[in-house]
Amino acid sequence: MPQTLKQMQEDCAAARKAIKRARDEHYAIGAFNLDNQETLIAVTKAAAAKNAPVMVEISHGEVKLLGLNNVRDMVDNYKAEFKVEMYINLDHSPSVEAAKAGIDAGFEFIHIDISQENHDATEEEIISKTKEVVEYAKKTGALVESEPHYFGGGSNRFTKAFDYDEIKKTFSTPEGSARFVSETGIDTYAAAIGNLHGSYPVPKRLDLKLLQTIRDSIDCNISLHGGSGTPGHYFEDAVKIGVSKININSDMRIAYRTTLEKVLKENKTEFAVIKLMDEVIEAVQAVVESKIDCFNSTGKAKPQ
Repeated sequence: MPQTLKQMQEDCAAARKAIKRARDEHYAIGAFNLDNQETLIAVTKAAAAKNAPVMVEISHGEVKLLGLNNVRDMVDNYKAEFKVEMYINLDHSPSVEAAKAGIDAGFEFIHIDISQENHDATEEEIISKTKEVVEYAKKTGALVESEPHYFGGGSNRFTKAFDYDEIKKTFSTPEGSARFVSETGIDTYAAAIGNLHGSYPVPKRLDLKLLQTIRDSIDCNISLHGGSGTPGHYFEDAVKIGVSKININSDMRIAYRTTLEKVLKENKTEFAVIKLMDEVIEAVQAVVESKIDCFNSTGKAKPQ
C-alpha cells in the first residue's frame, strides 16, 4: 500500500536524525543490498540480533525485478514484525527520473549516479542533474547522495587483482569534494579513497589520511561504496574519522551463492526450495552482523 506524503516526510525526518546520530556518535549505518526476500530477512534478523540501525538498498536491476513499491511494502512489514530501525536507499540510480521515482515511493535515501548510465558524463552535467534531484527531494525530505565521478568495479567476485595505482587516479580530492558538495547541496558525499565495487583476490586498502582531509573539507555526511573485501580495521578507523554510511553487497552475494550451492549439493532430492533457505539466510545474516560490528553500530538502534 502506498505511503501518504505525511508518512514519507515523517520517515525521512527520522532518517535524517539517524544519520546525524551516526556522525555524532562515530558509527556508520550499514547499507546492505537486497537481491530478494531472503536477503531482506537476513538483514532484518541481523539488525534485530545486533540492535543496530540499518539501510537496505536496491539498485536499478533490482528495481526492475522487484519494484519500488513492493520493496517499500516488504521493508515496512519486516520493520513492524521485527521492530527494527530500518531505512531504504535507492542505490546508484542512473537518471533523474529514476531518482524521482524512488522519492515518490517514499525511499528515505536516494543515491543519484548520473555516471552510472554515462561513464563519460561531465562534472557539469552531473552537478546539474544532481541539483534537480536535491530540489525534488524537498518534497519528502529524502537525503540525496552523489559523487562527481564514475565508481569502478561491479557487484561480483573477480578473479583478477585490481591495479591500485590505476584506482588512485580516480580518488576524491578535498578541493573537488568541497566544490561538488557546495554546488549540488547534497546530504551525503560518496568518497573514493580506495574503496571499489566487488570482491577481489587481494584486499582493498583505504587511504585514511585522504579521508581525513575530505572530512575536514566538507560538512555533509560521507559514505563509502564498495565495502566488500575490505579488512575490518579500515572501517573501524573510518567511522572514527566521520564516515556515517557504508555499502555492502558482494560479500553477501558470495555467502548466499556458496551456501546455496552447498545446500543444493547436500539435498539433491528436495524440490521445496523454501526448505533449503534457512542455512542460506543464516550465512548472509552472519555477514551482515560482522559488518555491523566493524561499523560500530551494534546497540545503536533507536527503540521502535
